[in-house]
Amino acid sequence: MEVLLRAATAADSDFCYALHEAALGPYVTAVWGWDEAVQRGFHERGFDPSKIKIIMVNGREAGRLDVERRPDGIFLGLIELLPAYQGRGVGGRLVRDLIAEAAARGQPLSLEVLVVNVRAHALYTRLGFRETGRDEVKVRMRIEVHR
Repeated sequence: MEVLLRAATAADSDFCYALHEAALGPYVTAVWGWDEAVQRGFHERGFDPSKIKIIMVNGREAGRLDVERRPDGIFLGLIELLPAYQGRGVGGRLVRDLIAEAAARGQPLSLEVLVVNVRAHALYTRLGFRETGRDEVKVRMRIEVHR
């Protein structure tokens, strides 16, 4: 399976919105309820193609990856995959690549995951992330791998 990242463009806005609804819609609904107008507004205010990579699997758009490279570490802001690509190793491969990058930089990799997204939480735990805090909505996690 070929997994590549490409830069997002303004033309990816509709794909990213539909992806968000398909990938995280059930979790958003469980926490806040899905309000189409609220979600559409949130997307329109936050969609910045310069900060987004589109995940391509075998030449097809499969998801989205948002990563912030900060002076003190790498932050995985968002990884979303269409349901057809979940559970096939794509997300794990991309996160392992980020772990390797963080290790090469001598920096931690951190993220937040919704409490209700137990499947993602389990993946991050298997990959070596440790919980650093939580509230009723999100779990903060971090991994530090030394070179």
